[in-house]
Amino acid sequence: MSDLSHEIVLRPRFEISLSLSLDKAQAIFKDRTGDPITVKQLDAHVYIRFKKEHTSFWSPQLHLELRSYEDHITLAQGVFGPNPTLWTFFMFLHFGVGTLFLVLGVFTYSKHSLGQPITPLVVGMCFLVVIWVLLYVFGRLGKAKGKGQMEQLRNYVDIVLEPYIA
Repeated sequence: MSDLSHEIVLRPRFEISLSLSLDKAQAIFKDRTGDPITVKQLDAHVYIRFKKEHTSFWSPQLHLELRSYEDHITLAQGVFGPNPTLWTFFMFLHFGVGTLFLVLGVFTYSKHSLGQPITPLVVGMCFLVVIWVLLYVFGRLGKAKGKGQMEQLRNYVDIVLEPYIA
């Protein structure tokens, strides 16, 4: 059925070998849409997503890269990932929390070296650690919610490419 393991990994990957030339493999995805799925293609890069009405906050997307190293043999390399906007937002939050943690750490060290009280700064650093843990848990829950749609995307690709698998 599915090559996806029961463990949720950060960006699951897979490869499919096709007995087609690169041009014919690219033509397979031209103007192709399914009921809940939309396909966009830029040269050898194919982006498969769910239509707006079928997406949630955690809906994944599939990026297929088509490569050909031999005549009439094309390799389709797939990578699942989150919505790029959501991914950028999460990275911004992690970067912000990390930067604040480092800044508070520098202030804490400076005040401690000067013999001044550091309790509020240590509390702030502990609060940032709690926020980091919450971001991690929130991200893991989101990945778990997106797993079903990830399997739907993989099944869609399997159905489309099944006649051409080498």
